[in-house]
Amino acid sequence: MAVKSAGKVEGSSRTARRSERGGSKLNLLITLLILAAMAIFAVKIAPPYVENYQFQDAINTEAQYALNEYPKKSEDDVRQDVWKEAQDLGIPAKPEDIQLTMSNGSLSISLDYSVPINLYVYQFALQFHPHADNHTI
Repeated sequence: MAVKSAGKVEGSSRTARRSERGGSKLNLLITLLILAAMAIFAVKIAPPYVENYQFQDAINTEAQYALNEYPKKSEDDVRQDVWKEAQDLGIPAKPEDIQLTMSNGSLSISLDYSVPINLYVYQFALQFHPHADNHTI
């Protein structure tokens, strides 16, 4: 009797294993698809954010030191420097898109731009609004 009951247990575990076949392959496939989607998302989305961060840093530096240099920079010089930095980083902007306010020793720089993102199945635009000034707190 013990042999038959052991045989039944062994047989039922084989049946359970047969019903689970392919489950690990399906899980692997789903995991790989999710990882691929995340990689594509990161490759398409991360660069505009990095470029915006670098541009924000550049205009902060420009705003802080533009009026402290000798000779002081004119509004056109500041606009040209900011536009050159935008071009170097691949930011879609024109010189006339850069808003500058210079008055009484203060300087404010801002630029609004968008970067189109194509994720093959979904398209959208990231909006960026970098701003810098030399006002003290």
